[in-house]
Amino acid sequence: MRTFFAVVLGLVVGIGAAVGFGAALVALTPTPDVRVTPAPSAAVPSQTPALSPTPLASAAPALTPAGSGNGAAPTPAASRTVSPFPLVDKPAPTLTAPQVGGGAIDLAALRGKPVWVVFTGTYCPPCRDEYPVMNGFAARYADAGLVVVAIHVREAEQTVAPFISSLNVVFPVGLDEDGSRAGAWDAAALPVHYFIDAQGIVRDAALGGIGPDVMARGLQAILPGVTVKP
Repeated sequence: MRTFFAVVLGLVVGIGAAVGFGAALVALTPTPDVRVTPAPSAAVPSQTPALSPTPLASAAPALTPAGSGNGAAPTPAASRTVSPFPLVDKPAPTLTAPQVGGGAIDLAALRGKPVWVVFTGTYCPPCRDEYPVMNGFAARYADAGLVVVAIHVREAEQTVAPFISSLNVVFPVGLDEDGSRAGAWDAAALPVHYFIDAQGIVRDAALGGIGPDVMARGLQAILPGVTVKP
């Protein structure tokens, strides 16, 4: 009997020791570090709508070429150089003047001939220097119908007559004692040259003193078919 109780007691003690040992093992075993990652939250859409890039409009309105309001192409500028002389390409003004040595000069009576009119004066050094060259052109192209007329501004005949006599001038010379004729022809400074064709139109003009090349250019404009050389 004692042996039975001793066996049972031994079993109980062994089972208790085993349970205690197991509990000790559980207590000594480290618990793994488990981290809980929160579930991603749903993305909240932006309340501000995305802006699409828009091309920038020009700050200034497009300019319409002048004269093209009806959609027509602009007219190109005239290629011809505009003369600074208002009389060019217009009918020559009337001109009558007393002639040195007697008689009168009347531009209207010369219609049908090319005429070279010069407003000049003996008190003007360039005017005096031009006379021999003008005299040469007048003699050279007389057969082509050229008529050269010199008008002395604000001078008396007794001053002009000996001057033109000393140069053997071959063309008529007139007087504009009060300057009114020069004013009508826009001859504010001297000398002034006007080249008038056979139809009475001013084709060229020049402010002197000019040389033979400029004179030849003016004469060429009123002597069609003639080669004018300086």
